[in-house]
Amino acid sequence: MKIISKFIFFLGISIFSAGTAKAQQTVHQYVDPMIGSEGVGRVFIGPSCPYGMVKPSPDCTSSPNSGWLPMPKEVTGFSQVHVSGTGGGPKYGNIQIMPFSGALDKMDQTSFRTEENVKLGYYETVFKENKIKTEITTGEKVSFYRITYPKNISKELKIDPGFFLGEEKIPDAREAQQFVGSQIEIVSDTEVRGYSRIRGGWNNGRAYTVYFWAVFDQPIAKYVTFKDGKFYNNQKAQFDSGKKTGALISFGNTGKEELNVKIGISFLSELKAKNNIEVEIPHWNFNTVLTELENKWETLLNRIKLSEDTSDAYKKMFYTGLYHTMIMPVDRTGENPLWTNDEPYYDDFYTIWDTFRTSSPLITLIDSKRKVEIINAMLNIYKREGYLPEGRSGNDNGRTQGGSNAEVVIADAFVKNLKGIDYEMALQAMIKDATVPPGGNEEKEGRGGLLDYLKLGYVPYGTDRAGNRTIDYAYNDYNIAIVAKGLGKIDLYNQYMKQADSWQNLWRSDYENNGAKGFIMPKDKDGKWLDDVVFGESKIQKPTFKYTPVIIESPWYVCHWCVFFYEGNSWEYSFSIPHDVPELVRKSGGEKAFEERLNTFFNSDLYNVANEPSFLTPCLYHWIGKPYRSSDRIRTIIKNNFNTSREGLPGNDDSGAMSSWLAFHMMGLYPNAGQPYYLINTPFIKETTIQLENGKKFKISAKKMNDKSKYIKAASLNGKPYNKAWILHDDINNGGELILEMDSKPSAWGTTVLPPAK
Repeated sequence: MKIISKFIFFLGISIFSAGTAKAQQTVHQYVDPMIGSEGVGRVFIGPSCPYGMVKPSPDCTSSPNSGWLPMPKEVTGFSQVHVSGTGGGPKYGNIQIMPFSGALDKMDQTSFRTEENVKLGYYETVFKENKIKTEITTGEKVSFYRITYPKNISKELKIDPGFFLGEEKIPDAREAQQFVGSQIEIVSDTEVRGYSRIRGGWNNGRAYTVYFWAVFDQPIAKYVTFKDGKFYNNQKAQFDSGKKTGALISFGNTGKEELNVKIGISFLSELKAKNNIEVEIPHWNFNTVLTELENKWETLLNRIKLSEDTSDAYKKMFYTGLYHTMIMPVDRTGENPLWTNDEPYYDDFYTIWDTFRTSSPLITLIDSKRKVEIINAMLNIYKREGYLPEGRSGNDNGRTQGGSNAEVVIADAFVKNLKGIDYEMALQAMIKDATVPPGGNEEKEGRGGLLDYLKLGYVPYGTDRAGNRTIDYAYNDYNIAIVAKGLGKIDLYNQYMKQADSWQNLWRSDYENNGAKGFIMPKDKDGKWLDDVVFGESKIQKPTFKYTPVIIESPWYVCHWCVFFYEGNSWEYSFSIPHDVPELVRKSGGEKAFEERLNTFFNSDLYNVANEPSFLTPCLYHWIGKPYRSSDRIRTIIKNNFNTSREGLPGNDDSGAMSSWLAFHMMGLYPNAGQPYYLINTPFIKETTIQLENGKKFKISAKKMNDKSKYIKAASLNGKPYNKAWILHDDINNGGELILEMDSKPSAWGTTVLPPAK
């Protein structure tokens, strides 16, 4: 008897150990959707499939972009469509539902949370007032709610297609969403359908419509519908007349306490929303939906494996970074209301100005087939609407911030040999941006100030965002040149390589500030440098102020969109010349002066970790033969600004831009987007293995790395000495291993063969 007991005991231990080992092999468990949810990160905290169209989560008032705010803030309901990490005005927050208990006599069912549980693919909360528990998971186009009511209370649900984020009392307020219409109909005792039609928002876009079909696993006992503040008993439908509509539904107080709700979403029709349910989630098993979602993420996240001795904190930071990178843009293939074809359709490029630098290259590295789809969707938009997207959302282009940065995304794919893209047509789209003014739609697409740029070689002061537009256009022209050269169009290559030098036309070589000499500065149409610039938009009074490289000229009474440098100053933007760093070094006075300039930038708090134009700047020491200084800066920046807390991101995540910056640096790689190489820095992880889509693997190993041995002494690639502090994408894509030998002090490694020049 004792022997049998021991056998059962050891068998139990073995089974437990095997189960634990299996659990440890999954990496999605390290994703914490709450990292970056508070403070300035603004990430979406609810469940989402990779690039998923539906993103259900709680809305706490109508103001936050992601919908969510921390406790004790109240919850107004749960809507089905959100964005992640964005600044500016909100978008979406459509088709809100809210469980409650009580009379069907008021639309406001706001409640407070007593607790909240969030993990990848799952959200749960319990309300303080009524103890109702709401759990959410999701499919690609269908939200799934499991709502548990306390015993012996009635089960009610509000459905509010009139709700949306960003509503303001001021008509047509800039960047606010505006109500256009909504409709609701109780179709049967287990089904409700309708839609929400909204316009505006961050991109000031045209109206978009979100259709829904809701299905319940319990029959409706009674209901009232709502329009324009009035309730109507036993009226099953409220048609769209430009007024807000909704419904309050009761399932009575008998039967099971658990109510399951599936909400199909579509941008085409209510019947398509219903079909999405039938195709995607034909059953009522909440846990099955959750498991399927987890498996989708596991397949993607598991393409990068970290060494087993990596700390849980680093695993959480890294895998959450990958997760945030692949929430947006959104795959709406088969859900395009604007035109019909079988090509991919993606939306919510919010914005390419942010994502081209890091999140787009990260998707290229680990999900290249998806990147091909995304670029083909961008080209599809160009074919149908005339321009590539820059800040597209709600099926409409909008809010250019600087350059026409789809060019960078296309060039990045081209130089990294992504197949399945019509690069001839892509080049045509890029040249359209570079040659045809958008005709009064400068905030929507194309290049604002283009005619002046082509005539003068720069965008003059007085045109919104003249400084960063000039810099961005120069880089976009470089992207065009590279693709043209690869396609054998040498005349175009020569033309656009010459235009890629346009940033130099705003380089004021004699201007000094904080010990540095030479800055990108404002110049008028006549070629005159402006020491004093007009402050404000008055037609009568024209106050001026002295413009310096440390000024961000957007006080409360000046349009922040109309400044010389958008979201930054000349110190930041004067480093942002990613295609011609050697020339930047020369113009700054040579290597020694450039190093001192970089040191001043970081040591004097001029560097803004949250600002995308400064993403590459910590790596610029590579171009003066001091990659170890880049590594020092990066380690300090990450340790001081990134962590696993809810405030663990130092700036707006901007659709994964900030998170992908972190993920790259933790691996020890950093892309110079639009160019075929990665800069090598000291990694945070001892071993990183990338499973490539071509079936090969690439491993980065840092030998004997610790807090003291943090400098690369030597390196080898596939067993051969490797003395460059950068590596080609093809070298990674061919598979193999990069071994970094670490030491406690800087060495000569990587100091002689500098990164590629223009």
